[in-house]
Amino acid sequence: MTAFTPENRVVIAKITAVYGVKGWVKIHSFTDPISNFFDYSDVYFCKSGKWQRAEFDECQSHGKGIVGHLKGVDDRDVAAGFCGLELAVPEDGLPELADDEFYWHQLIGLKVATLYSSDEPVLLGEVSHLLETGANDVLVVRQCAGSLDDKERLVPYVPGQFIKDINLETGVILVDWDPEF
Repeated sequence: MTAFTPENRVVIAKITAVYGVKGWVKIHSFTDPISNFFDYSDVYFCKSGKWQRAEFDECQSHGKGIVGHLKGVDDRDVAAGFCGLELAVPEDGLPELADDEFYWHQLIGLKVATLYSSDEPVLLGEVSHLLETGANDVLVVRQCAGSLDDKERLVPYVPGQFIKDINLETGVILVDWDPEF
């Protein structure tokens, strides 16, 4: 595994609130399932412009979330200073995926084109971010240089139905999506 740098980081969680009076914090995990957060020991956060290792001496499931205790932080007021910080890992520390699977961070910034009403791809925009809706994830596609118009589109991430091809090398996601939506 390569050393952690701000350029190779992938955000996997966020510290959201304090928990109790002994320096514990609530952690919102972006992993699926959230318990996958426990698989990462090489975790970092950026505080006051400096990236540093987040050392949790204890983490556990709590209801539908996670709580953790940062090593050496034993006061609620000190723990409050960590609220809002993102927790990141080196990208090469992520598990390998099958060829037809992608991490969200790999899709952000890709161009999105449709063949819905044309023989040639029509550029709709680029992926700004993704939303988790419960039924399926959704690509938020925003205007970019050369896009059809300035509309924001929400394209369901349903491979085979709406998502026809994802090519990380060319940076293009081909979709079957009506440009009017």
